[in-house]
This record gives sequence, structure tokens and C-alpha cells, in this order.
Amino acid sequence: MLTNRRQFLKQAAIGGAALSGLPLLSPSALDIQPYSNLKITKVRYYSAPDYNKPLFNQARGIVEVHTDGGIIGIGEGGFKDTIEQCAQMLIGEDPFRIEHLWQYVYRGMFYPPGREKLHALGALEMALWDIKGKALGVPVYDLLGGATRDYVECYATGFKSSAETIEETAQACIEAGLRAFRIGPTGGNGKDAFDFYQNAKTTIDLCQRIDTAVGGSGNWAIDLHTRFDTPEAIKICDALEELEPYFVEDIVRSENPEVYRTIRQKTKVPIAVGEQFGDRWDSNELIEDHLIDYTRFTIPNTGGIAEFKKLAAICETHYVGMIPHFTGPLSTATLVHVLGSSSPTRCMMELTGGQPERPAYFNEDYVNFRNGKLYLNPKPGLGVEFDPEQADFVMEVTENSQFPHPILKSPDGSIHNW
Repeated sequence: MLTNRRQFLKQAAIGGAALSGLPLLSPSALDIQPYSNLKITKVRYYSAPDYNKPLFNQARGIVEVHTDGGIIGIGEGGFKDTIEQCAQMLIGEDPFRIEHLWQYVYRGMFYPPGREKLHALGALEMALWDIKGKALGVPVYDLLGGATRDYVECYATGFKSSAETIEETAQACIEAGLRAFRIGPTGGNGKDAFDFYQNAKTTIDLCQRIDTAVGGSGNWAIDLHTRFDTPEAIKICDALEELEPYFVEDIVRSENPEVYRTIRQKTKVPIAVGEQFGDRWDSNELIEDHLIDYTRFTIPNTGGIAEFKKLAAICETHYVGMIPHFTGPLSTATLVHVLGSSSPTRCMMELTGGQPERPAYFNEDYVNFRNGKLYLNPKPGLGVEFDPEQADFVMEVTENSQFPHPILKSPDGSIHNW
């Protein structure tokens, strides 16, 4: 019986690749062994045209991971130096061993990576999942367990419309099918001094007006953007409790997550935190101790798809919802695969302007967006086609580092800290 099942899985995977018109894996690659017959030959890195934001943690570079079988995976994130170091560790490796390679890059330089390096690791790991999906002829969400929902709800930060007031804009957003309209606090334009006493009052007034405009019912949310100190932040939260926003984000600064033990005791508003965080060790206690209601961490900032999936399991265990921060367009497409195959208490995705971006270097239908919702993309891999001619080439990595750090493995072959 087991032999028949193995043969079925082998033939199904080979057949799927054949139907998709992609390079076939040899039958031996699908025998009961931990390796494929593919090797990573080079990594190319491109910058996104006309994107000049200086934040490393919101980088939108595009990576191509090439294999000797002709399959190319794409990812998004990182910047030149971090991509280069991480990519040098992947040359010659089997792209199917995604978790093994993640552990190798994450732990292989002895010091745990900071959030900037995690961003690069997330971009490369994203490309490995794209390779595996293309090789097997299945979408990434099928590799992650299969679809758990038909679509992912979305909320808008800003909304493109002809409305003349923010109240009318909020109404148009909800009428377009989005789940919620997100606003920020008043003030904070960077030119005038930020008067937190005055802006606490005007922010409360703004929230009251938006709540009336969208009819309450959690149809709006606010990001306090870490601008307020605790007294004013709690004053705002106290005023918002009866309005019942979907969530209140980044109530205070993020450097000390333990502060939410105090914040949690002082307010009953739904708390969202995490856009500035990375892997699970940044936020596991916030989730496990029920100090927040929604996470905001995202891809590639977490270090990739598998790490986000692990975080989703922690969230499900502790009944915490997931509303990831926006990043780049490819990461948006990737999040649909991950949230679409996970089961957190609630999930929702952020769209700047209320709709996906349409960069010239991706195919027009790289995401399935309609009526304010993002639907699963059934194409193999991430379902996104990249045109390198429409991006700016930066560098290519074809060799391992000339100065590798010592690596230890356990007797069973798994990565061990040096």
C-alpha cells in the first residue's frame, strides 16, 4: 500500500510539472530521499525602478535564484550587501531543502541575524518556495497544506477616490468591498513640532468622525504610529473603547515589547503590534502571554514563508489574529499563499491606497484582486512572472564566499550552532 502511494505521489508530481510546461524532475528525485536533483547555480539581484525609500526593512529589490534545471525562482526584499552574503551560502545547494537552508543562513554566521539581514533571507527563501512550486507544478499554498479560505480580506491605508473629505474617502473604501479603512493620528508631518497633548485631542475627534462615516461595526482602524507616550496613548485608547475600532496599532514605542504588559492592563481596545519585528523570537511572548490581539509582522521581514507559517501556528494556538503590514507587490502576492493556507483566528491584509500595485516588471494578473479582496492564485509557484528587462540589474552571485565561517552539524545532519 505504501509503495503504491509513493508511486502515485511521484507520478502526480511529474505529471503536474509536465502539464505546466516546466522542466521535469527525474523520478529518482521523488524517491524517498531528502534531496532533489537540482542545484542553485546563481543569484541575481535587481532594484525596483522608481522606488527610492531608504528603509532597509522596506526594501523592494527582486532576487532571481537560478538552478541547473532551468527553473528560476523569484523573491523580493533585502539590499545589496545582505543579499550578497546570504546568496553566497546558497550556491551549489539543493533548493528543495528550504528549512535546512534557512537554518544554515540564519545560524551559519554565528551571530543571529538582525532584522535587516532577515529581510534578505526572507527574499531568498521566498524564491526557493517559488522554485519548488514550479518544479512540482503546484501553487505554493498547496505546498503549505492547501487552501483554508477562498480569499483574504483587505483593509486600506488611504484610498484612491474622488472624495473631497476623509469621511467621504472612508465611505468609498467600505463601499468598494474592503473590510476596513485605516487612519493615522493627526500631526506628524515632520516639519512642525509634534504637540502630543493637542494631537491626542484632535486624533480622538478624527476617530469619532470616521466611525460615524463608516457606520461603526469595526469598519475602521487606527495606527498611532508609536508617536505618543503612555499617558496620551492611553487617553486616546480610553476614548476609542466605545467606538470599537477593528484594531489600534502601535500604541507606544516598539523597542521594549514588555511594555505591553502595562498597556494590556490599561485598555480594552484590540491591540495590534509587530510591523517592526522580525522572526518568532521577537514576538512569541507577546502572543503567548495574550498581550496583543493582532500581529503586524509580515513577509519578507520575518525571514520568509516558513517562518511566517510558524508564527501563524503560534497565533492560532493563542487565538491571535494576523494583519500583516504591507511590503512590496511580490510580498503581497506571497502573503495570499501563506494566509490562504493558514488558520489564525482572523486575518486581513493591508493595501496602500486600497488596491494592489501594478509594477511593470510583473505580469498584470500577478494577484487576483476583486471587490476589495485578494483571491488565491492557482498558478505554479507564487504565480508571478518577472520581466528583468523592466528592472535595474545590480549584481550576480555565482560562487560561495571565499571566507566561509565554520559550520557544525549534528550527527543526524541537521545544522548545529558552532
